Amino acid sequence: MKEQKILIIGGVAGGTKTAAKLKRENSNLDVTIITRDEYISYAGCGLPYYVGGVIEDKGELVVKTPEDFKLITGVDVFIKHEAIEINREEKTVKVKVLTTGETKDFHYDKLVLATGASPFIPPIEGRELDGVFSLRKVEDALAIRELVESGKIKKGVVIGGGFIGLETAENLFEKGIEVTLIELAPHILPGFDEEIALYAQNYMREKGVNILTSERAVGIKGTAEVEGVVTDKRELEADLVIMSVGVKPNVELAKDIGVDIGVTGAIKVNENMETNISDIYAVGDCAESINLITGKPAWYPMGSTANKMGRIAGININDLKEKDSLKGVLGTTIVKLFGLNAGKTGLSEAAAIKEGYNPISVLVPGNDRAHYYPGYRMILTKLIADRDSHRVLGAQVIGEGVVDKPIDVIATAITLGAKVEDLEKLDLAYAPPFSMAMSTTILAANVIINKLKGKVETISPLELKNRKDEVVILDIRDEASHRISSIPNSVNIFSEDLYMRGKELDRDKETVILCKIGKNAYLSYLKLKEMGFKNVKVLEGGITAYPYEIV
Repeated sequence: MKEQKILIIGGVAGGTKTAAKLKRENSNLDVTIITRDEYISYAGCGLPYYVGGVIEDKGELVVKTPEDFKLITGVDVFIKHEAIEINREEKTVKVKVLTTGETKDFHYDKLVLATGASPFIPPIEGRELDGVFSLRKVEDALAIRELVESGKIKKGVVIGGGFIGLETAENLFEKGIEVTLIELAPHILPGFDEEIALYAQNYMREKGVNILTSERAVGIKGTAEVEGVVTDKRELEADLVIMSVGVKPNVELAKDIGVDIGVTGAIKVNENMETNISDIYAVGDCAESINLITGKPAWYPMGSTANKMGRIAGININDLKEKDSLKGVLGTTIVKLFGLNAGKTGLSEAAAIKEGYNPISVLVPGNDRAHYYPGYRMILTKLIADRDSHRVLGAQVIGEGVVDKPIDVIATAITLGAKVEDLEKLDLAYAPPFSMAMSTTILAANVIINKLKGKVETISPLELKNRKDEVVILDIRDEASHRISSIPNSVNIFSEDLYMRGKELDRDKETVILCKIGKNAYLSYLKLKEMGFKNVKVLEGGITAYPYEIV
């Protein structure tokens, strides 16, 4: 029987995972990877940490060399070979050898497009100057670190407040560089809700990173080397500029031969990773996914998703009787910013509204372990559910404590179609070094259930910010705490004095009660209800979770 030739264009996560799985499923396959890059398998998410020296040796970034990969898997790898044209009728790919300029044809029986994504570079003047970089490949990280370690860089500007931009800002700052980060949106961490994103933003500012939001970079100054950045509001000095405004899927090859491009701009594939053209598959950052909640196309250029896609393509290309499939993903993500951790899964509240759901959410602070166990840290959970079906839609968790565990628990719950009542009853591991007796995830589910049952009315920090002139803000902490930090124009009545001093409040106005984290505010809410107050709400997360102006 003739050996099937499988040709994969691109490496990194999707391409190499597909190749390795193909050979594990069927060692007789003739599998070849061609890539224009020098490195076929590297830790792209680790690049900012190499720049900062957290990862010391560049060898730690390279998962496998072409020689290692060939030895372990039997896959032929051709680096610095750029695919420039696909002939779908002849089933050939014309390839340019970048080291010599010659071209040659590779034949295939089945083709896998793992062409990845490229950094989006805004078309601004000065982007070609020395000292202006993106951070997408190993070569980028090597060049940036060499420049940083030369001692010439005093001021750096990072353009873009997504994960890579934020991680790069942190690592440059840790190397003693004065860092300014520019973000066009009103807050960093796109995809997170405002209250959570601002919590991270305030934290990074306190650490010393200058963050400018709602601001656009319009040009880069310099002659041969970068000297500064011009925004629509100011000019900034800079010896180094990192462009991190996002990536775009590499779909040109696919588009040229009639492969369908999806609504996200990435290659449209079915759940088996097949394109609309027979014998052509697509995986990784160039390919679309399906959002597991909405069922709509989504694009998540992440290594975790690329690996899943590659495994499924590797199984299905072998024409096994039982096909494997990827029904959808949630876009689960996590980031470390200095000592702060932030993770999300599923839909944000803003996205849920946009998708037509009727969301209900809560913001609940808690500890990542028992409060009496040394080393515990606070984490803040935002849980989002559908008010009509009670289905869990998403979550965001932020804090200096452990956030990956609750995010993974909630991602699992969403995948299995859980309602908040299911989340409330989860039998999660407990011991003082690992969790509170009632975990933050269960606490958040309990609060949502109380809201759904009408046992408590709450208001989010964002809602309060937008309505603070219309309501009475009642701070029920002790007087000393109120003097140290408080929301402007709040009234301070200690919770124990409410029965005596409640008459000082205007019953005709809506009253918003706050404490440190929300628990005591709920008890005071019950008191005011008992006293006949009709229009009372609890500020979710208390002063701890309020990310706006504090005096």
